[in-house]
Amino acid sequence: MQDGIRENRTVALINTPLQRGDRRARFPANRFNGFSACLRPYSRYISFMSLHSYSRAWLHLVWATLERRPLISKAAAARVSSHLTQYADEKAIYMKINFVNPDHVHALVDLPTSLSIEEMMQLFKGESSHWINQNGLVPGKFAWGRGYGVFSASHSGLAQVAKYIADQEQHHRKRSFANELQLLVKRYGLVWREDETVETVGVTSPTLPTPLKRGVNERASMRA
Repeated sequence: MQDGIRENRTVALINTPLQRGDRRARFPANRFNGFSACLRPYSRYISFMSLHSYSRAWLHLVWATLERRPLISKAAAARVSSHLTQYADEKAIYMKINFVNPDHVHALVDLPTSLSIEEMMQLFKGESSHWINQNGLVPGKFAWGRGYGVFSASHSGLAQVAKYIADQEQHHRKRSFANELQLLVKRYGLVWREDETVETVGVTSPTLPTPLKRGVNERASMRA
């Protein structure tokens, strides 16, 4: 494993076809924690439907440290990268690869049918920031910045996205994270918005997202 990078080759998801002869599918303890109370009485029917459905939704995730400060050292990045992969596996989210930079994170995941994008990002950011503080990986109190970027990736172009994430150190010799994120936003036809706040995740109340432009075969989400 390189510093700050982790690739997970384990495939064991509820929405991933099982390898032939492999009956060791893993299921989260409660796949319906993210559902509203009104849907819980119907959870067994929803679970039955999911077991007989097929889903593949590759997403390129990006999120940054508070105020985009370069707080994560190489040694800490390697530990955070490994922890993110392990935590994703616990939550039945297949994380193909991630890269932890000093001031931001990239990850490539297959979104399971049991979670929304917002729920997944809250899991990753909330749990990892708590874990970083619990293990004292950075000086002082650590927090991720508000918001995230989530961009769709086609199955046929997966290798290219994975390589882009793996080559993060090389990319950032020429381009800052702010420039990188701005290019991603514009590539997906979204409107770039300059940061107005640097509030910590979990402190502010959620706001309604700006309406998105969507193509026929691509999906993207970007919150301030």
